[in-house]
Amino acid sequence: MAADHDTMIDPPVEELLERAGSKFRLVTLSSKRARQINAYFGQVGEGIGASVPPQVTSTARKPLSIAFEEIDADKIVAVEPDPDADVPDDVVADELEGDG
Repeated sequence: MAADHDTMIDPPVEELLERAGSKFRLVTLSSKRARQINAYFGQVGEGIGASVPPQVTSTARKPLSIAFEEIDADKIVAVEPDPDADVPDDVVADELEGDG
């Protein structure tokens, strides 16, 4: 048996996990970026330009596949929020009201 497996997923999930650091971060990062790409494609005909276009040249048609390719190309990187950063009280209050 060969050590490398040919899969249908390109880029391989293992490489994406290495770049993201965890399964949870990969899921949240890729899904958020896929929504942004989807919003961009929805606005293209309107000429609004409020969303960031895909950062890689891709033949993929699905926003999630494009997001995975961007992560693999290090165009999209997860950023850890600073736990010591001061968050304004109004932002905290807005988040608490949204959970209710």
